[in-house]
Amino acid sequence: MKYCNNILETIGNTPLVKINKITADIPALVLGKIETFNPGHSIKDRMAVKMIDDAEAKGLLKPGGTIIECTSGNTGMGIALVACVRGYKTIFTTSDKQSKEKFDVLRALGAEVIVCPTAVEPDDPRSYYSVAKKLSEETPNSFWANQYDNLSNREAHYLSTGPEIWEQTDGKITHLVVGVGTGGTVSGTARYLKERNPNIKVWGIDTYGSVFKKYKETGIFDPNEIHSYITEGIGEDILPKNVDFDLIDAFEKVTDKDGALMARRLAREEGLLLGYSAGSAMAGVLQLKENFSKDDVVVVIFHDHGSRYVGKIYNDDWMRANGFIE
Repeated sequence: MKYCNNILETIGNTPLVKINKITADIPALVLGKIETFNPGHSIKDRMAVKMIDDAEAKGLLKPGGTIIECTSGNTGMGIALVACVRGYKTIFTTSDKQSKEKFDVLRALGAEVIVCPTAVEPDDPRSYYSVAKKLSEETPNSFWANQYDNLSNREAHYLSTGPEIWEQTDGKITHLVVGVGTGGTVSGTARYLKERNPNIKVWGIDTYGSVFKKYKETGIFDPNEIHSYITEGIGEDILPKNVDFDLIDAFEKVTDKDGALMARRLAREEGLLLGYSAGSAMAGVLQLKENFSKDDVVVVIFHDHGSRYVGKIYNDDWMRANGFIE
């Protein structure tokens, strides 16, 4: 008989799928790494298990304990799956710009969800970072996963995502395009791939309102770059320890509107119902198309599933309210 001992054993080994219509005028082969095939429907399942495995091994998380995390939704989903299987409680802090669907899914898995304001500084006591930190200090037998600075995050992708892409492309990948948030996916995957071929180009997709692109280009953390934005899952107003800027060749910024419209195109033209960051990553590929030749193999990581966004980017009323469609 072939079966898994629990749902966590189904994480990883997600398929690469060729993008056809949207990339018709791009000479390269463009492949999407479809991370929605993970049980939590996002790439964050990979690092959620790794962070909890490492915390258990170090004695930071003990039986019956509580896992606390600040999350835009997907890491919370991955951690919630681990918690269900292994018997932990979960408390997640998140920001009020995230979709309602994300909150509801986390609660369906037994998590407590605390919604915090988006429009505050990271060190403001009301921010979802600060609330998570405070809860971890006050809650007995708890572990704050802290995906931004916990290097188990990027190690998970060095051990799984990178090797999978290398094997699936038969080592022929020339470009990796990834939306950057915590930095774990891009840094871990890039490290593995560049160890095999230092000529592989790694492009991080950023959003307007985030500090990454200017910091990469100038070494300056500019608070004037920071403003609120609608795109979920990418960009930051901090510099997470998981972002290894030396492994990222360049950043490309994509607007809220272009990311949302491209997600809708991926659904209608390619049959891929994906999240906001996938739309941004694909829009970034089109913005960068002058850099590709016919022999290139471009892998774009599609982080999560569109079901998280049916009330937002896939809702015409929401799109009109934000000025994204007429």
